[in-house]
Amino acid sequence: MLFAALYTVAFLRRFGGWPKFSLPLAGLMGFWLMCSYVVGRYYDAAELQSAVTIKQAIRTLITLVLSVGLFLGWLWLTASPSDAATSRGFMLPTLMLYALSSGLVQQALNRSLQKIHGASQLWLVLGSSRFHQQLDQVLLWSRLSVRLQPVELPFAAGQDLLQAGPDGLVLERVSGLSEPEIQSLLHLQAQGLPVLTPVGWSELVLQRFPPEMVFTQDLLRGQFTAPPGSIYKRLKRIGDLLVSGVLLLTTAPLLLLAALLIRLEDGGPVFYGQQRSGLDGEPFQVWKLRSMRVDAEARGAQWSGRGDPRVTRIGQLLRLTRIDELPQLWAVFTGTMSLIGPRPERPEIEAELERLIPHYRLRLLIRPGLSGWAQVNYPYGSSIEDSANKLSFDLYYLRNASAWLDVLIFFKTMRLVFNARGAVASSQS
Repeated sequence: MLFAALYTVAFLRRFGGWPKFSLPLAGLMGFWLMCSYVVGRYYDAAELQSAVTIKQAIRTLITLVLSVGLFLGWLWLTASPSDAATSRGFMLPTLMLYALSSGLVQQALNRSLQKIHGASQLWLVLGSSRFHQQLDQVLLWSRLSVRLQPVELPFAAGQDLLQAGPDGLVLERVSGLSEPEIQSLLHLQAQGLPVLTPVGWSELVLQRFPPEMVFTQDLLRGQFTAPPGSIYKRLKRIGDLLVSGVLLLTTAPLLLLAALLIRLEDGGPVFYGQQRSGLDGEPFQVWKLRSMRVDAEARGAQWSGRGDPRVTRIGQLLRLTRIDELPQLWAVFTGTMSLIGPRPERPEIEAELERLIPHYRLRLLIRPGLSGWAQVNYPYGSSIEDSANKLSFDLYYLRNASAWLDVLIFFKTMRLVFNARGAVASSQS
């Protein structure tokens, strides 16, 4: 909207008439929006806890440079005489003015959004003290500020639960409630107060499903099954083929350079193969660029933690930029993996996780992926607790898988790679 207003005013002042719709110009704005998201110009609650004005200015400058580069490249490739409206003398000053205005407006929006998202939600909790403690625990990893207020049935006469303005009520379980208690809850619901089960509350507030809050009755209702729909599966497969094929071709020189550096560092093999669990638990071989010493697993399979001494100097760079994951694109191309899905785990580690984490095997209902909802929302994990938290995001993807969610995860992954986030373990096992 800001660009449309600035462009129209500049066009009127320069040419004395109204501009016409331009498809290349619309494409340029789409590119600007994509770059703005990838480089991190938009609202980030975690970053706003510190001064980010300089960071935002740099990111706006990067977006401007990339957009100008695209514009000049388009002029060069088309090699057609441009009119005044698409000339460098008009568009370049307009883009620069837009970058300045956009940066200032984004700062104001960030401050406004910080006030809005900084306000905490209030949820009434109807259940045992153990259930209340579970909610407190899962809220430790939440983007939102949430307060919990326990309530009990029957509600006291004249008690106005809506007076404090709660955002809703989360109910531990319906079974065991008497008819008058159910009617009390229905009355609250009729007054506009959402009454949610743990699964419904987790989906709305957490955007993940902690495994300890998923009960057997939820599974029997079919709320966590393989994503249905042949159209979605076909679209996903076509996307996997196209994107993995293009990436394999375009990153081939980068792979060759990385392979040469690995070889020069210690003379060991370039690739490292591991057995992983695929769809329905079927084992398959996954290949990565070797980022650890040759004898890294002489003592058997083990998690990698922060500051792992087994990681080589070249390996640290490969992991930070995720270049070591690129050979897995071949598994995507052949159909063993997908671009989007739960990260495949090693069978020997998975056996332990299945024993310790409820419903862990549900994640095997989806074809594993290079990136997923867990990878873009949770840092690199290296413990049982990390695996349980990552499973909670995988369960959310299992329940909500769609083409739109896959596209969102794809762009979030691009943002993570560009900003070099989430590639290092947050703790040690």
